[in-house]
Amino acid sequence: MPLELEEARKLIGATLDHASKMGITVAAAVVDEGGHLQGLERMDGAFPLSSQLAESKAVGASIWHRDGGALAALQAERPAFFAQVDRLVRMPMMPGAGSVVIRRGDRVLGAIGVSGGTSDQDLQCAKAGLQALFGG
Repeated sequence: MPLELEEARKLIGATLDHASKMGITVAAAVVDEGGHLQGLERMDGAFPLSSQLAESKAVGASIWHRDGGALAALQAERPAFFAQVDRLVRMPMMPGAGSVVIRRGDRVLGAIGVSGGTSDQDLQCAKAGLQALFGG
């Protein structure tokens, strides 16, 4: 079963709540398994470009089925191949910390991308959102 809209909203809400507790302002984007936007919110005061960056992070993680850190390693190992795949998706992919693949069991449902804090803060927010949605 794909990620439902209410699940995407819960994921984004928990992510933004965590950012607020950390004292940072971010944008969070959820995309489906095809990299298509399912939900996006930007906190008041977050850098305007953070919305596009969050979505680009999520698209890359979803398409490649790899969290942002692993995606950055792939880009470093195979830059020409990565650049070609980047041209095939509807928006540029942003490798690096701050994106996490959303899975239900072994199935990839999509990804969440966060932008606005440091890379580590973005990743912490994304993981907090996933934990709120799925527990554990």
